Amino acid sequence: MTINVMFVCLGNICRSPTAHSVFQHKVDEAGLGHKIYIESSGTGDWHLGKAPDPRTMRAAKERGYDLSALRGQQVKKQDFERFDYIIAMDDSNLDDLRRMAPADFSGYLGLFLEFGSGSEYREVPDPYYGEEDGFTLVLDLVEDAAEGLLAKVKQDLTERQLA
Repeated sequence: MTINVMFVCLGNICRSPTAHSVFQHKVDEAGLGHKIYIESSGTGDWHLGKAPDPRTMRAAKERGYDLSALRGQQVKKQDFERFDYIIAMDDSNLDDLRRMAPADFSGYLGLFLEFGSGSEYREVPDPYYGEEDGFTLVLDLVEDAAEGLLAKVKQDLTERQLA
């Protein structure tokens, strides 16, 4: 049994690949890489097949995360059949995902920072048009929310094993 998690932002070159890599790191540290499958996508198609933004990669590398294998992809209708968690970085992308979701989607569809420990942020801000410190803020928010998400997914795994 596997739980499938997808992180979603607009272009899939800044926030969602950061979340993908950070969460993968935490999953692997917990020894759950064989039970939790992770992807990231964008709602837009501008960066299909492209590596994450160099500033994103640089900020992540400074904290020990490697995003070099990730490539931009776009959310597809079939993803609502494949993923148990589809997690948006902001309200705009969440609205787009809700419009795409079939009526019978039974997984989690919501904001990533709902899993955080209660920072003043509700959304992960898009650092693309900003300065370097925006990429650091994204990492701070993502690392915090990834802890809460991992706790929730672990709980789901336990409940599924007991069912």
